[in-house]
Amino acid sequence: MRLTMMSDYALRVLLFAAAHPERLVTIDETQETFGMSRGHLMKIVGVLAGAGILRSQRGRAGGFTLGRSPAEIRLGDVLRMTEPDFEMVECFSPASACNIAPVCRLPVIVSEALGAFMAVMDRHSLAELLIRPQDFGAVAPRHSERPLP
Repeated sequence: MRLTMMSDYALRVLLFAAAHPERLVTIDETQETFGMSRGHLMKIVGVLAGAGILRSQRGRAGGFTLGRSPAEIRLGDVLRMTEPDFEMVECFSPASACNIAPVCRLPVIVSEALGAFMAVMDRHSLAELLIRPQDFGAVAPRHSERPLP
């Protein structure tokens, strides 16, 4: 199993925002810190802000911050929001062309494994992953602080 780039980036965005709770974080500094595509970042921030996980402010003094406390942000919820599907084998798809799908037991086992994975992700929150701003190290550029509105 492999998570999409959107899920990976969403978790990084949340970690970076959580490391700076006292101010708005910008797309530019996040892009600089992680080397992510600006387009991807804007899409991810939009999705997370739409769900209330981030709070964003547009404009020259804009940026984003967490919309909830890190303890309230469940990792499983983030993955459900950012993964397009969890079709781990072809037979999970309604358009499956697998000849043995009607008698195959693999989907039951894969579903159980996926359920176990998501149960673990649901038990954990962003609070357990917090990183101190200085731990971002040399990759984190120095930016002027933007106070929260």
